[in-house]
Order: sequence, then C-alpha cells, then structure tokens
Amino acid sequence: MKFQALDQKHAFCLVSVSPLRKEPKDSAEMISQLLFGEIVKIHSILGPWVEVTTLVDDYKGFVDSKHLLPLSDEDTLNWQETYINQQNINKQITTPWGNQTISCGSFIGPSPSFKIGDYSFDCPADAKELNRDIVLLNLINTPYLWGGKSSFGIDCSGLSQLFFRLSGINLPRDAYQQAEIGTAITFGNHQKNDLAFFENKDGKIIHVGIIQENNKIIHASGRVRIDGLDETGIFNTEINQYTHFLSFIKKIN
Repeated sequence: MKFQALDQKHAFCLVSVSPLRKEPKDSAEMISQLLFGEIVKIHSILGPWVEVTTLVDDYKGFVDSKHLLPLSDEDTLNWQETYINQQNINKQITTPWGNQTISCGSFIGPSPSFKIGDYSFDCPADAKELNRDIVLLNLINTPYLWGGKSSFGIDCSGLSQLFFRLSGINLPRDAYQQAEIGTAITFGNHQKNDLAFFENKDGKIIHVGIIQENNKIIHASGRVRIDGLDETGIFNTEINQYTHFLSFIKKIN
C-alpha cells in the first residue's frame, strides 16, 4: 500500500502503532507514536518518509509512509467528527489487509462496522463499557517506552494523555506541556486523578503521574507501577528511596 498522494493534505495511521521520529530515518529518536486511525496533517514527503503533524495533539515528526493511507478533506472532517477512542486494552479488528490487534486509545468507529475514507473495518463491540480508572489499572506492568503511548509500551506523559483522552480530554503530548494547563492544587488538597509533576535538579519538569487514593500514584517508570506519594515525591519501596521529586500538582478541569 504505497503512499502515493504527493499533494495530499491528510492521512490516517493504518498500523497498530507507528513510531513518530525526530528525523526521517529508522535510527532516529522516537519522540511519540501514532495509533491506529489517528489523523495527521502532511507537510512534505521525503522518499519513504512523511513529515506530519498530529491533529489531536499538534505533535510534529516523521512517519514511515507505508504506515499511512491518504484521506480527502471531506473524509478527514467526517472521521474527526465520528471516531471514538478504544477502551479495551487490546482488541482485534478486521481490516482490508487482514486481522490486526490494536491498543487502547486507538481511533475506531462508534459502531462495530465503520469506514475511514474508502476503507472498511469491523471491530467487535465490547462486552461491557470500561471506564478510564479500570483501563488505567489494566495498564499496570506495561513496559516503559520512551515516546510510547500504547499498551505495548508507554512513557509517563503518554500514560496521562491516554488516561484523560478516554474521558474526552485531550492533553498535550509532553509532561512539561501538560504542566502548563489545569489548576494548581496544594499537597493534601489533592484528589484522585489529579496530575502530579516532578522536576530535576534544574527545576525542569521531567515526569508526570496520576494520583490515586491513599497517597498512591500510578506512573510509568521502568513499567507502569503504583508507588507512594508524599510532599517530597515518589517513594519506591522496592528500592527504598525516592525516585522523583515533586514540583506541583494540577487538577485537570
């Protein structure tokens, strides 16, 4: 399925997870990922690479052209108004190119059979609706992956972005960007699902986690895990030390 629409403005991700890279080469740093059904704006085509910006979180990078299929302006608008985000951790769908397993957070239609542009898909309905708290717990032990945002591998800001996206709130991609939104909350006045941000010795935001009840926090560090949280930061009882130092807490409205 060669990407041939050189004058195309938009496309969608046809694979389960596609690396979004900093430069147009396989060895370049993966800065984020595209999930199935995600729409991108096309800037340029450089051989086998396409320079894109994601529509959902305005993140720019380079994608393998074989991972994209073109969309007309009309189909792009229709898909933007139609899609929902998958809540099951993993699900198998039927595509024109065969069966495919997709991750939670992927962009699917509101009914079992749906179309993205000219392409038809079948996605079995969930046995029951999962809320974002259950999805979050189901992600425990997912391996940490720099730039990842799926159940196959995820980073700290990918986890918080996915968590809020499942309730219709689109956060920016990176932790320092997420730290710029919401309402500041003092420690002790925080509630479940507030976001805690952590800084390095230079005061730069380098980590984010989702606060749980009883001063616990879910975050991606090595793997998605639950640790203790206090006014100093995250305390890992497995190694008996603080791993991240608290900067501030935000409530996302």
